[in-house]
Amino acid sequence: MEPWKNLLRDWQIDLVRFTRYDAPKLIGILLLAFILIRLLGWTTRKLIEMGRRSSPGGTVRAQQVSTLVGMIHSIGVFVIAFVSALQVLPIFGIHIEPLLASAGIAGLAIGFGAQTLVKDVINGFFILAENQFEVGDFVKTAGVQGTVEEITMRRTILRDTDGTVHTVPNSNIQIVSNATRDWAQVSLRVAVDYSEDSARVIQALHDVAREFHADPAFHDSIVAEPEVPGIERMTGSEVDYLMLVKVRPGRQQAVASELRLRIKNAMVQNGIKSGTGTQVYIGQMPPAK
Repeated sequence: MEPWKNLLRDWQIDLVRFTRYDAPKLIGILLLAFILIRLLGWTTRKLIEMGRRSSPGGTVRAQQVSTLVGMIHSIGVFVIAFVSALQVLPIFGIHIEPLLASAGIAGLAIGFGAQTLVKDVINGFFILAENQFEVGDFVKTAGVQGTVEEITMRRTILRDTDGTVHTVPNSNIQIVSNATRDWAQVSLRVAVDYSEDSARVIQALHDVAREFHADPAFHDSIVAEPEVPGIERMTGSEVDYLMLVKVRPGRQQAVASELRLRIKNAMVQNGIKSGTGTQVYIGQMPPAK
């Protein structure tokens, strides 16, 4: 009986020590971790609501914000749980030094094996956080171009004008040329015969620009009235005049086609001859007499 009494006495001493010293520390750590996780969840929910309010019609942007915030929430919960576990394990007499060493070796091995994947995720995080482009934008990046159809943390999907789908890992996205952010510019070059009066040609182009800007069917498609800077270049028997138009994203083709039609009609009505370019005739010289 004496060994059992000693064992029970030791258990009682350990329980009293745990209740007096370790239990409050354990409860404090778990309570703090719980509060931090709830605070993190409340913050992420507020960020998602702010993203939805800031883009009432942009559901795609709201989904991107939700994806980004969800990733931040998951990483935050993991960090809080990991730090809490490091604080709790010594309370139960578990040494964390071997665990940390094993975790460091495993993390190093995973880092070497999945460094491209990690780079993809990091680049994807910054693409979403900085809103470099959105679904529906026409971009050029990584040697390809097309309309953005999907953005994830790992890759971006583009569809080219001929329907080809390009899957671009985010780690390959270094420089992005976005042709549909805020506004795009249409540059039209009008080739006219060298003998035509430049003042008359420029006036005709100005008339086309004013009429096009006043047309209700296209007024919402352009940002400002088209500009006619004047002569861009002279080559041989023709002169090129330039017209610049700032348009809404995605309206470049429709605006350019309509303007070309109106410019052609204006040239015909005003009797302005178009440029014919330089003609080169290749033939055989007649034999010498």
